[in-house]
Amino acid sequence: MRLFLAAFFLALLTFNLAHAQTAITIVVNFAAGGSADRMARLIAPEMAEVLGTQVVVKNSTGAAGAIGAAEVARARADGNTLLLSTTGPMAVQPFFRADLPYRVADFAPICLLGDAPVMMMAAPVSGLKTVQDVVERARQTGGGFNYGSAGPGSLPHIVMAALAQMTNLPMTHIPFRGSSEAIIALLRNDISIYADLPGPLRANNLIGVGVMAEKRTSEFPETPTLREQGFDLVYSIWAGLYAPTGTPQATLARAESACERALRVPAVVEGFARLSTPITFKGQSDFAAMQQAELEKFRSIVQAAGLKPGD
Repeated sequence: MRLFLAAFFLALLTFNLAHAQTAITIVVNFAAGGSADRMARLIAPEMAEVLGTQVVVKNSTGAAGAIGAAEVARARADGNTLLLSTTGPMAVQPFFRADLPYRVADFAPICLLGDAPVMMMAAPVSGLKTVQDVVERARQTGGGFNYGSAGPGSLPHIVMAALAQMTNLPMTHIPFRGSSEAIIALLRNDISIYADLPGPLRANNLIGVGVMAEKRTSEFPETPTLREQGFDLVYSIWAGLYAPTGTPQATLARAESACERALRVPAVVEGFARLSTPITFKGQSDFAAMQQAELEKFRSIVQAAGLKPGD
Protein backbone atom coordinates (compact mmCIF):
# COMPACT_ATOMS: atom_id res chain seq x y z
CA MET A 1 0.00 0.00 0.00
CA ARG A 2 2.84 2.42 0.84
CA LEU A 3 4.47 1.76 -2.50
CA PHE A 4 1.14 2.33 -4.24
CA LEU A 5 0.53 5.64 -2.42
CA ALA A 6 4.08 6.79 -3.09
CA ALA A 7 3.76 6.01 -6.77
CA PHE A 8 0.37 7.74 -6.89
CA PHE A 9 1.61 10.95 -5.28
CA LEU A 10 4.75 10.95 -7.43
CA ALA A 11 2.61 10.67 -10.57
CA LEU A 12 0.33 13.44 -9.30
CA LEU A 13 3.29 15.70 -8.55
CA THR A 14 4.81 15.03 -11.96
CA PHE A 15 1.48 15.86 -13.66
CA ASN A 16 1.07 19.10 -11.69
CA LEU A 17 4.63 20.21 -12.44
CA ALA A 18 4.21 19.48 -16.14
CA HIS A 19 0.90 21.33 -16.18
CA ALA A 20 2.34 24.32 -14.34
CA GLN A 21 5.25 24.55 -16.76
CA THR A 22 3.14 24.51 -19.91
CA ALA A 23 3.98 27.73 -21.71
CA ILE A 24 1.26 30.04 -22.96
CA THR A 25 1.75 31.25 -26.52
CA ILE A 26 0.47 34.62 -27.68
CA VAL A 27 0.15 34.44 -31.46
CA VAL A 28 0.56 37.83 -33.13
CA ASN A 29 -0.89 37.76 -36.63
CA PHE A 30 1.43 40.43 -38.02
CA ALA A 31 5.20 40.61 -38.49
CA ALA A 32 7.78 41.14 -35.77
CA GLY A 33 8.68 44.75 -35.05
CA GLY A 34 5.23 46.15 -35.73
CA SER A 35 2.96 47.80 -33.18
CA ALA A 36 0.93 44.65 -32.39
CA ASP A 37 4.09 42.60 -31.93
CA ARG A 38 5.59 45.18 -29.58
CA MET A 39 2.40 45.28 -27.51
CA ALA A 40 2.52 41.50 -27.11
CA ARG A 41 6.15 41.59 -26.03
CA LEU A 42 5.38 44.29 -23.49
CA ILE A 43 2.57 42.40 -21.77
CA ALA A 44 3.93 38.83 -22.08
CA PRO A 45 6.44 38.90 -19.18
CA GLU A 46 3.99 40.72 -16.92
CA MET A 47 1.21 38.23 -17.65
CA ALA A 48 3.68 35.41 -17.02
CA GLU A 49 4.38 36.84 -13.58
CA VAL A 50 0.68 36.78 -12.72
CA LEU A 51 -0.12 33.41 -14.30
CA GLY A 52 2.94 31.66 -12.92
CA THR A 53 4.03 30.22 -16.24
CA GLN A 54 6.09 31.26 -19.24
CA VAL A 55 4.34 33.40 -21.86
CA VAL A 56 5.98 33.45 -25.28
CA VAL A 57 5.18 35.48 -28.39
CA LYS A 58 4.93 33.87 -31.83
CA ASN A 59 4.47 35.74 -35.10
CA SER A 60 2.25 33.98 -37.66
CA THR A 61 1.99 36.34 -40.59
CA GLY A 62 0.21 36.56 -43.90
CA ALA A 63 -3.18 37.26 -45.49
CA ALA A 64 -3.63 40.52 -43.54
CA GLY A 65 -3.63 38.65 -40.23
CA ALA A 66 -5.90 35.81 -41.30
CA ILE A 67 -3.23 33.10 -41.08
CA GLY A 68 -2.38 33.79 -37.45
CA ALA A 69 -6.04 34.16 -36.51
CA ALA A 70 -6.90 30.83 -38.17
CA GLU A 71 -4.07 29.14 -36.26
CA VAL A 72 -5.57 30.20 -32.94
CA ALA A 73 -9.11 29.35 -34.05
CA ARG A 74 -7.92 25.76 -34.63
CA ALA A 75 -5.96 25.53 -31.37
CA ARG A 76 -7.11 23.55 -28.32
CA ALA A 77 -9.42 25.61 -26.13
CA ASP A 78 -7.27 25.19 -23.02
CA GLY A 79 -5.95 28.73 -22.60
CA ASN A 80 -2.44 27.86 -23.75
CA THR A 81 -2.80 29.52 -27.17
CA LEU A 82 -4.01 33.11 -27.35
CA LEU A 83 -4.29 35.64 -30.16
CA LEU A 84 -3.26 39.28 -30.10
CA SER A 85 -4.94 40.93 -33.06
CA THR A 86 -5.72 44.42 -34.28
CA THR A 87 -9.00 45.57 -35.81
CA GLY A 88 -8.70 44.30 -39.37
CA PRO A 89 -8.75 40.51 -38.91
CA MET A 90 -11.48 40.66 -36.27
CA ALA A 91 -13.85 43.33 -37.60
CA VAL A 92 -13.09 43.94 -41.30
CA GLN A 93 -11.98 40.64 -42.81
CA PRO A 94 -15.28 38.86 -42.03
CA PHE A 95 -16.97 41.15 -44.58
CA PHE A 96 -14.03 41.52 -46.93
CA ARG A 97 -13.26 37.87 -47.69
CA ALA A 98 -15.79 35.15 -48.45
CA ASP A 99 -13.09 32.47 -48.04
CA LEU A 100 -11.90 33.56 -44.58
CA PRO A 101 -10.51 30.45 -42.79
CA TYR A 102 -12.15 31.33 -39.48
CA ARG A 103 -15.29 32.93 -38.06
CA VAL A 104 -15.63 35.66 -35.46
CA ALA A 105 -17.53 33.09 -33.40
CA ASP A 106 -14.32 31.03 -33.18
CA PHE A 107 -12.88 33.49 -30.63
CA ALA A 108 -13.61 34.45 -27.04
CA PRO A 109 -12.60 38.09 -26.33
CA ILE A 110 -10.41 38.40 -23.23
CA CYS A 111 -9.39 42.04 -23.04
CA LEU A 112 -8.93 45.20 -25.06
CA LEU A 113 -5.38 46.55 -24.74
CA GLY A 114 -5.31 49.86 -26.57
CA ASP A 115 -7.05 52.04 -29.12
CA ALA A 116 -5.50 54.84 -31.18
CA PRO A 117 -6.63 56.98 -34.10
CA VAL A 118 -5.12 56.19 -37.49
CA MET A 119 -2.22 58.43 -38.49
CA MET A 120 -1.46 59.15 -42.14
CA MET A 121 2.34 59.24 -42.49
CA ALA A 122 4.84 60.19 -45.18
CA ALA A 123 8.63 60.13 -45.43
CA PRO A 124 10.42 63.51 -45.35
CA VAL A 125 11.83 62.90 -48.86
CA SER A 126 8.32 62.58 -50.29
CA GLY A 127 7.52 66.29 -50.01
CA LEU A 128 4.01 65.39 -48.78
CA LYS A 129 2.89 67.42 -45.76
CA THR A 130 -0.90 67.68 -46.03
CA VAL A 131 -3.78 65.56 -47.25
CA GLN A 132 -4.24 68.05 -50.08
CA ASP A 133 -0.64 67.30 -51.10
CA VAL A 134 -1.56 63.61 -51.22
CA VAL A 135 -4.64 64.29 -53.33
CA GLU A 136 -2.73 66.51 -55.75
CA ARG A 137 0.07 63.95 -56.12
CA ALA A 138 -2.48 61.21 -56.79
CA ARG A 139 -4.19 63.41 -59.39
CA GLN A 140 -0.89 64.19 -61.12
CA THR A 141 0.28 60.57 -61.28
CA GLY A 142 -3.02 59.23 -62.62
CA GLY A 143 -3.05 55.94 -60.72
CA GLY A 144 0.70 55.74 -60.12
CA PHE A 145 0.37 56.95 -56.53
CA ASN A 146 1.26 54.06 -54.21
CA TYR A 147 0.10 53.58 -50.65
CA GLY A 148 1.05 50.76 -48.31
CA SER A 149 -0.97 48.53 -46.04
CA ALA A 150 -0.58 45.64 -43.62
CA GLY A 151 -2.46 43.45 -46.11
CA PRO A 152 -5.72 43.46 -48.07
CA GLY A 153 -8.62 44.22 -45.76
CA SER A 154 -6.42 45.67 -43.02
CA LEU A 155 -7.32 49.10 -41.62
CA PRO A 156 -4.39 50.79 -43.43
CA HIS A 157 -5.95 49.47 -46.66
CA ILE A 158 -9.54 50.38 -45.79
CA VAL A 159 -8.82 53.99 -44.77
CA MET A 160 -6.81 54.76 -47.92
CA ALA A 161 -9.41 53.08 -50.11
CA ALA A 162 -11.96 55.34 -48.42
CA LEU A 163 -9.87 58.42 -49.29
CA ALA A 164 -9.50 57.26 -52.89
CA GLN A 165 -13.26 56.78 -53.13
CA MET A 166 -14.00 60.13 -51.47
CA THR A 167 -11.74 62.01 -53.90
CA ASN A 168 -12.61 59.82 -56.91
CA LEU A 169 -8.90 59.37 -57.60
CA PRO A 170 -7.14 56.10 -58.53
CA MET A 171 -4.45 55.00 -56.06
CA THR A 172 -2.36 51.83 -56.14
CA HIS A 173 -2.53 49.56 -53.11
CA ILE A 174 0.75 47.83 -52.11
CA PRO A 175 0.17 45.24 -49.35
CA PHE A 176 2.84 44.10 -46.87
CA ARG A 177 2.91 41.49 -44.09
CA GLY A 178 2.82 44.10 -41.34
CA SER A 179 3.54 47.68 -40.36
CA SER A 180 7.31 47.21 -39.99
CA GLU A 181 7.67 46.17 -43.65
CA ALA A 182 5.42 49.03 -44.78
CA ILE A 183 7.49 51.59 -42.86
CA ILE A 184 10.70 50.32 -44.47
CA ALA A 185 9.05 50.69 -47.89
CA LEU A 186 7.92 54.20 -46.96
CA LEU A 187 11.44 55.22 -45.95
CA ARG A 188 12.80 53.77 -49.20
CA ASN A 189 10.22 55.81 -51.12
CA ASP A 190 8.76 52.60 -52.58
CA ILE A 191 5.38 53.83 -51.38
CA SER A 192 4.26 57.43 -50.90
CA ILE A 193 1.93 57.18 -47.92
CA TYR A 194 1.07 54.84 -45.08
CA ALA A 195 -1.80 55.14 -42.59
CA ASP A 196 -1.73 53.06 -39.40
CA LEU A 197 -1.17 53.23 -35.65
CA PRO A 198 0.98 56.32 -34.95
CA GLY A 199 3.81 54.50 -33.15
CA PRO A 200 6.34 54.63 -36.04
CA LEU A 201 5.93 58.37 -36.62
CA ARG A 202 8.53 59.85 -34.25
CA ALA A 203 10.72 56.75 -34.13
CA ASN A 204 11.33 57.06 -37.87
CA ASN A 205 11.19 60.87 -38.21
CA LEU A 206 8.14 60.64 -40.45
CA ILE A 207 5.77 63.45 -41.39
CA GLY A 208 2.33 63.38 -39.76
CA VAL A 209 0.12 64.24 -42.74
CA GLY A 210 -3.12 63.97 -40.76
CA VAL A 211 -4.78 62.10 -37.91
CA MET A 212 -8.13 60.38 -38.45
CA ALA A 213 -9.65 61.50 -35.16
CA GLU A 214 -12.58 63.67 -34.06
CA LYS A 215 -10.08 66.24 -32.77
CA ARG A 216 -6.33 66.65 -32.48
CA THR A 217 -4.68 64.22 -30.09
CA SER A 218 -2.64 65.07 -27.01
CA GLU A 219 0.15 62.83 -28.34
CA PHE A 220 0.40 64.78 -31.61
CA PRO A 221 -1.15 68.22 -31.03
CA GLU A 222 0.74 69.65 -34.01
CA THR A 223 -0.86 67.23 -36.48
CA PRO A 224 -4.23 68.41 -37.86
CA THR A 225 -7.13 66.02 -38.27
CA LEU A 226 -8.33 65.02 -41.72
CA ARG A 227 -11.60 66.79 -40.91
CA GLU A 228 -9.69 70.06 -40.40
CA GLN A 229 -8.21 69.53 -43.84
CA GLY A 230 -11.59 68.99 -45.46
CA PHE A 231 -11.78 65.18 -45.49
CA ASP A 232 -14.33 63.67 -43.13
CA LEU A 233 -12.56 60.41 -42.26
CA VAL A 234 -12.43 59.18 -38.66
CA TYR A 235 -10.90 55.77 -37.91
CA SER A 236 -9.04 54.13 -35.05
CA ILE A 237 -7.16 50.85 -34.69
CA TRP A 238 -7.53 48.79 -31.54
CA ALA A 239 -5.70 45.71 -30.32
CA GLY A 240 -7.12 42.94 -28.17
CA LEU A 241 -6.40 39.53 -26.74
CA TYR A 242 -8.50 36.45 -27.62
CA ALA A 243 -8.73 32.74 -26.81
CA PRO A 244 -10.37 29.98 -28.85
CA THR A 245 -14.10 29.65 -28.21
CA GLY A 246 -14.77 26.93 -25.68
CA THR A 247 -11.93 27.93 -23.37
CA PRO A 248 -13.18 27.44 -19.77
CA GLN A 249 -14.55 30.59 -18.18
CA ALA A 250 -12.20 30.27 -15.20
CA THR A 251 -9.23 30.25 -17.61
CA LEU A 252 -10.57 33.29 -19.46
CA ALA A 253 -11.06 35.11 -16.17
CA ARG A 254 -7.47 34.41 -15.11
CA ALA A 255 -6.16 35.69 -18.45
CA GLU A 256 -8.37 38.79 -18.20
CA SER A 257 -7.05 39.53 -14.71
CA ALA A 258 -3.45 39.01 -15.84
CA CYS A 259 -4.05 41.33 -18.81
CA GLU A 260 -5.50 44.06 -16.61
CA ARG A 261 -2.64 43.85 -14.12
CA ALA A 262 -0.03 43.83 -16.89
CA LEU A 263 -1.45 47.05 -18.34
CA ARG A 264 -0.91 48.78 -14.98
CA VAL A 265 2.81 48.00 -14.79
CA PRO A 266 4.84 51.22 -15.29
CA ALA A 267 7.15 49.62 -17.90
CA VAL A 268 4.10 48.57 -19.94
CA VAL A 269 2.48 52.00 -19.59
CA GLU A 270 5.72 53.61 -20.78
CA GLY A 271 5.99 51.12 -23.64
CA PHE A 272 2.49 51.86 -24.90
CA ALA A 273 3.28 55.58 -24.63
CA ARG A 274 6.30 55.02 -26.90
CA LEU A 275 3.90 53.38 -29.35
CA SER A 276 1.62 56.45 -29.06
CA THR A 277 -1.23 54.04 -28.29
CA PRO A 278 -3.28 54.93 -25.21
CA ILE A 279 -3.99 51.94 -22.97
CA THR A 280 -7.74 51.32 -23.10
CA PHE A 281 -8.53 48.28 -21.00
CA LYS A 282 -11.87 46.56 -21.40
CA GLY A 283 -12.67 43.18 -19.87
CA GLN A 284 -14.42 40.24 -21.49
CA SER A 285 -17.98 41.50 -21.60
CA ASP A 286 -17.21 45.12 -22.48
CA PHE A 287 -14.70 44.09 -25.13
CA ALA A 288 -17.20 41.64 -26.65
CA ALA A 289 -19.83 44.39 -26.83
CA MET A 290 -17.36 46.79 -28.41
CA GLN A 291 -16.33 44.23 -31.01
CA GLN A 292 -19.95 43.60 -31.95
CA ALA A 293 -20.42 47.33 -32.51
CA GLU A 294 -17.24 47.43 -34.61
CA LEU A 295 -18.48 44.52 -36.72
CA GLU A 296 -21.67 46.39 -37.52
CA LYS A 297 -19.74 49.56 -38.34
CA PHE A 298 -17.31 47.88 -40.73
CA ARG A 299 -20.03 45.79 -42.32
CA SER A 300 -21.62 49.05 -43.45
CA ILE A 301 -18.29 50.61 -44.50
CA VAL A 302 -17.11 47.65 -46.60
CA GLN A 303 -20.49 47.13 -48.22
CA ALA A 304 -21.03 50.83 -48.96
CA ALA A 305 -17.56 51.15 -50.48
CA GLY A 306 -18.03 47.99 -52.52
CA LEU A 307 -14.52 46.89 -51.53
CA LYS A 308 -13.28 43.52 -52.76
CA PRO A 309 -10.04 41.60 -52.02
CA GLY A 310 -8.48 42.72 -55.30
CA ASP A 311 -9.04 46.44 -54.65
